[in-house]
Amino acid sequence: MASRIKDSGERQGDSRSRILDAALREFSALGLAGARTDRIAERAGVNKALLYYYYGSKEKLYAAALELIATRIRDRSMAVLTSRATAGERLLRAALDHFDRILAQEDFQSLLQQEMMRLHRGEPGAMAVLVKNVFGPVQHMYESMVREGMETGELIEADWMQIHLSALGANVFYFLSAPVWRMVMSMDPLATEALAARRKALVEFLGQAVFRDRRRGAELAARVLADMPMPEVNRERLRMGRKDEREK
Repeated sequence: MASRIKDSGERQGDSRSRILDAALREFSALGLAGARTDRIAERAGVNKALLYYYYGSKEKLYAAALELIATRIRDRSMAVLTSRATAGERLLRAALDHFDRILAQEDFQSLLQQEMMRLHRGEPGAMAVLVKNVFGPVQHMYESMVREGMETGELIEADWMQIHLSALGANVFYFLSAPVWRMVMSMDPLATEALAARRKALVEFLGQAVFRDRRRGAELAARVLADMPMPEVNRERLRMGRKDEREK
Protein backbone atom coordinates (compact mmCIF):
# COMPACT_ATOMS: atom_id res chain seq x y z
CA MET A 1 0.00 0.00 0.00
CA ALA A 2 2.75 2.41 0.99
CA SER A 3 4.60 1.58 -2.21
CA ARG A 4 1.55 2.42 -4.34
CA ILE A 5 1.12 5.74 -2.52
CA LYS A 6 4.78 6.55 -3.07
CA ASP A 7 4.56 5.69 -6.77
CA SER A 8 1.44 7.82 -7.12
CA GLY A 9 3.16 10.75 -5.42
CA GLU A 10 6.18 10.42 -7.68
CA ARG A 11 3.99 10.37 -10.79
CA GLN A 12 2.15 13.48 -9.62
CA GLY A 13 5.44 15.22 -8.94
CA ASP A 14 6.72 14.28 -12.39
CA SER A 15 3.52 15.53 -14.02
CA ARG A 16 3.70 18.84 -12.17
CA SER A 17 7.34 19.26 -13.14
CA ARG A 18 6.62 18.61 -16.82
CA ILE A 19 3.63 20.97 -16.74
CA LEU A 20 5.64 23.78 -15.17
CA ASP A 21 8.54 23.34 -17.59
CA ALA A 22 6.14 23.38 -20.53
CA ALA A 23 4.34 26.40 -19.09
CA LEU A 24 7.61 28.29 -18.80
CA ARG A 25 8.33 27.79 -22.46
CA GLU A 26 4.83 28.80 -23.51
CA PHE A 27 4.53 31.86 -21.26
CA SER A 28 8.02 33.12 -22.03
CA ALA A 29 7.35 32.83 -25.76
CA LEU A 30 3.83 34.23 -25.92
CA GLY A 31 3.08 35.92 -22.62
CA LEU A 32 0.12 35.32 -20.36
CA ALA A 33 -2.45 36.52 -22.88
CA GLY A 34 -1.09 34.61 -25.86
CA ALA A 35 -0.31 31.34 -24.10
CA ARG A 36 -2.66 28.39 -24.63
CA THR A 37 -3.21 25.70 -22.04
CA ASP A 38 -3.84 23.07 -24.70
CA ARG A 39 -0.34 23.61 -26.09
CA ILE A 40 1.11 23.44 -22.58
CA ALA A 41 -0.68 20.16 -21.94
CA GLU A 42 0.46 18.74 -25.27
CA ARG A 43 4.08 19.71 -24.62
CA ALA A 44 3.91 18.27 -21.09
CA GLY A 45 2.30 15.05 -22.34
CA VAL A 46 -0.70 15.30 -20.01
CA ASN A 47 -4.44 15.74 -20.27
CA LYS A 48 -5.50 19.40 -20.35
CA ALA A 49 -7.87 18.77 -17.46
CA LEU A 50 -4.88 17.90 -15.28
CA LEU A 51 -3.57 21.46 -15.61
CA TYR A 52 -6.76 22.83 -14.11
CA TYR A 53 -6.87 20.11 -11.48
CA TYR A 54 -3.42 21.09 -10.24
CA TYR A 55 -3.50 24.86 -10.77
CA GLY A 56 -7.10 25.94 -11.22
CA SER A 57 -6.57 28.52 -13.96
CA LYS A 58 -4.11 29.74 -16.55
CA GLU A 59 -3.30 32.74 -14.34
CA LYS A 60 -2.42 30.52 -11.38
CA LEU A 61 -0.33 28.30 -13.62
CA TYR A 62 1.53 31.39 -14.84
CA ALA A 63 2.17 32.45 -11.24
CA ALA A 64 3.48 28.99 -10.36
CA ALA A 65 5.76 28.87 -13.39
CA LEU A 66 7.12 32.34 -12.66
CA GLU A 67 7.70 31.42 -9.03
CA LEU A 68 9.59 28.30 -10.10
CA ILE A 69 12.03 30.07 -12.40
CA ALA A 70 12.41 33.03 -10.04
CA THR A 71 13.31 30.71 -7.18
CA ARG A 72 15.93 29.02 -9.35
CA ILE A 73 17.46 32.38 -10.22
CA ARG A 74 17.40 33.57 -6.62
CA ASP A 75 19.04 30.40 -5.32
CA ARG A 76 21.71 30.55 -8.02
CA SER A 77 22.47 34.21 -7.29
CA MET A 78 22.53 33.71 -3.53
CA ALA A 79 24.89 30.75 -3.91
CA VAL A 80 27.37 33.05 -5.65
CA LEU A 81 26.95 35.91 -3.18
CA THR A 82 27.38 33.66 -0.13
CA SER A 83 30.17 31.45 -1.45
CA ARG A 84 33.42 30.99 0.49
CA ALA A 85 35.52 33.66 -1.19
CA THR A 86 36.54 37.23 -0.56
CA ALA A 87 34.02 39.97 -1.23
CA GLY A 88 35.97 41.06 -4.29
CA GLU A 89 36.01 37.61 -5.84
CA ARG A 90 32.30 37.18 -5.12
CA LEU A 91 31.64 40.51 -6.84
CA LEU A 92 33.43 39.34 -9.98
CA ARG A 93 31.60 36.03 -9.93
CA ALA A 94 28.27 37.77 -9.43
CA ALA A 95 28.90 40.04 -12.44
CA LEU A 96 29.83 37.09 -14.65
CA ASP A 97 26.92 35.00 -13.37
CA HIS A 98 24.57 37.89 -14.22
CA PHE A 99 25.97 38.10 -17.75
CA ASP A 100 25.55 34.36 -18.21
CA ARG A 101 22.03 34.48 -16.81
CA ILE A 102 20.97 37.00 -19.43
CA LEU A 103 22.75 34.92 -22.03
CA ALA A 104 21.36 31.51 -21.17
CA GLN A 105 18.21 31.91 -19.05
CA GLU A 106 15.89 32.95 -21.89
CA ASP A 107 12.71 31.94 -20.06
CA PHE A 108 13.37 34.15 -17.06
CA GLN A 109 14.59 37.09 -19.13
CA SER A 110 11.50 36.97 -21.34
CA LEU A 111 9.11 36.76 -18.40
CA LEU A 112 10.95 39.55 -16.62
CA GLN A 113 10.67 41.82 -19.66
CA GLN A 114 6.96 41.09 -19.90
CA GLU A 115 6.47 41.94 -16.24
CA MET A 116 8.44 45.17 -16.68
CA MET A 117 6.17 46.16 -19.55
CA ARG A 118 3.08 45.43 -17.46
CA LEU A 119 4.53 47.50 -14.64
CA HIS A 120 5.19 50.47 -16.93
CA ARG A 121 1.63 50.27 -18.26
CA GLY A 122 0.27 50.30 -14.74
CA GLU A 123 -1.23 46.83 -15.12
CA PRO A 124 -1.43 44.33 -12.26
CA GLY A 125 1.37 41.82 -12.46
CA ALA A 126 3.87 39.76 -10.53
CA MET A 127 6.66 42.32 -10.19
CA ALA A 128 5.91 42.94 -6.51
CA VAL A 129 6.29 39.22 -5.87
CA LEU A 130 9.57 39.12 -7.81
CA VAL A 131 10.92 42.06 -5.82
CA LYS A 132 9.92 40.49 -2.51
CA ASN A 133 11.18 36.99 -3.23
CA VAL A 134 14.11 37.58 -5.61
CA PHE A 135 15.43 41.07 -6.24
CA GLY A 136 15.05 42.40 -2.71
CA PRO A 137 16.96 39.61 -0.93
CA VAL A 138 19.61 39.47 -3.65
CA GLN A 139 20.22 43.22 -3.63
CA HIS A 140 20.43 43.28 0.16
CA MET A 141 23.07 40.56 0.05
CA TYR A 142 24.90 42.37 -2.76
CA GLU A 143 25.09 45.58 -0.74
CA SER A 144 26.44 43.68 2.26
CA MET A 145 29.08 42.07 0.05
CA VAL A 146 30.29 45.37 -1.39
CA ARG A 147 30.42 47.04 2.03
CA GLU A 148 32.38 44.07 3.36
CA GLY A 149 34.90 44.51 0.57
CA MET A 150 35.31 48.19 1.41
CA GLU A 151 35.71 47.50 5.12
CA THR A 152 38.43 44.91 4.52
CA GLY A 153 40.24 47.25 2.14
CA GLU A 154 39.88 44.95 -0.85
CA LEU A 155 37.54 47.26 -2.75
CA ILE A 156 37.74 51.00 -3.32
CA GLU A 157 35.67 53.38 -1.23
CA ALA A 158 32.72 54.30 -3.42
CA ASP A 159 28.96 54.40 -3.47
CA TRP A 160 27.91 50.74 -3.31
CA MET A 161 25.04 51.30 -5.72
CA GLN A 162 27.38 52.77 -8.32
CA ILE A 163 29.53 49.67 -8.11
CA HIS A 164 26.37 47.60 -8.45
CA LEU A 165 25.30 49.52 -11.54
CA SER A 166 28.76 49.36 -13.05
CA ALA A 167 28.99 45.62 -12.54
CA LEU A 168 25.51 44.63 -13.71
CA GLY A 169 24.10 47.60 -15.61
CA ALA A 170 26.64 47.21 -18.39
CA ASN A 171 25.38 43.69 -19.01
CA VAL A 172 21.78 44.82 -19.39
CA PHE A 173 22.75 47.69 -21.68
CA TYR A 174 24.84 45.44 -23.91
CA PHE A 175 22.06 42.94 -24.56
CA LEU A 176 19.31 45.54 -24.90
CA SER A 177 21.44 47.50 -27.37
CA ALA A 178 22.52 44.48 -29.42
CA PRO A 179 20.38 45.42 -32.47
CA VAL A 180 21.91 48.92 -32.49
CA TRP A 181 25.45 47.61 -32.03
CA ARG A 182 24.88 45.40 -35.05
CA MET A 183 23.92 48.41 -37.17
CA VAL A 184 26.51 50.86 -35.87
CA MET A 185 29.54 48.58 -35.76
CA SER A 186 28.70 46.16 -38.59
CA MET A 187 29.28 43.22 -36.27
CA ASP A 188 27.14 40.61 -34.59
CA PRO A 189 27.20 41.34 -30.83
CA LEU A 190 25.58 37.96 -30.16
CA ALA A 191 28.17 35.93 -32.04
CA THR A 192 30.01 33.46 -29.85
CA GLU A 193 33.33 35.28 -30.23
CA ALA A 194 31.77 38.66 -29.39
CA LEU A 195 30.00 37.29 -26.32
CA ALA A 196 33.17 35.61 -25.05
CA ALA A 197 35.13 38.83 -25.53
CA ARG A 198 32.49 40.93 -23.78
CA ARG A 199 32.22 38.76 -20.68
CA LYS A 200 36.02 38.63 -20.46
CA ALA A 201 36.24 42.42 -20.76
CA LEU A 202 33.57 42.82 -18.08
CA VAL A 203 35.48 40.89 -15.44
CA GLU A 204 38.88 42.30 -16.37
CA PHE A 205 37.52 45.86 -16.22
CA LEU A 206 36.03 45.34 -12.77
CA GLY A 207 39.28 43.81 -11.61
CA GLN A 208 41.01 47.07 -12.47
CA ALA A 209 38.22 49.50 -11.57
CA VAL A 210 36.95 48.49 -8.12
CA PHE A 211 39.98 46.82 -6.49
CA ARG A 212 42.47 48.82 -4.48
CA ASP A 213 45.20 46.43 -5.58
CA ARG A 214 44.87 46.21 -9.36
CA ARG A 215 47.32 43.36 -9.59
CA ARG A 216 45.18 41.30 -7.22
CA GLY A 217 42.10 42.33 -9.18
CA ALA A 218 43.66 41.08 -12.40
CA GLU A 219 44.65 37.78 -10.79
CA LEU A 220 41.13 37.25 -9.42
CA ALA A 221 39.61 38.14 -12.79
CA ALA A 222 41.73 35.49 -14.49
CA ARG A 223 40.79 32.92 -11.85
CA VAL A 224 37.08 33.63 -12.12
CA LEU A 225 37.13 33.44 -15.92
CA ALA A 226 38.92 30.09 -15.76
CA ASP A 227 36.44 28.73 -13.21
CA MET A 228 33.31 29.94 -15.03
CA PRO A 229 33.37 29.05 -18.74
CA MET A 230 30.72 30.59 -20.97
CA PRO A 231 27.56 28.47 -21.07
CA GLU A 232 26.26 27.01 -24.28
CA VAL A 233 23.45 29.08 -25.71
CA ASN A 234 21.02 28.92 -28.60
CA ARG A 235 22.02 32.17 -30.30
CA GLU A 236 19.06 32.06 -32.65
CA ARG A 237 16.62 32.02 -29.76
CA LEU A 238 18.56 34.80 -28.07
CA ARG A 239 18.61 36.95 -31.20
CA MET A 240 15.06 36.39 -32.36
CA GLY A 241 13.38 36.71 -29.00
CA ARG A 242 11.78 33.28 -29.23
CA LYS A 243 10.16 33.79 -32.63
CA ASP A 244 10.89 30.15 -33.27
CA GLU A 245 8.59 29.26 -30.40
CA ARG A 246 5.79 31.47 -31.73
CA GLU A 247 5.87 29.68 -35.06
CA LYS A 248 5.28 26.27 -33.52
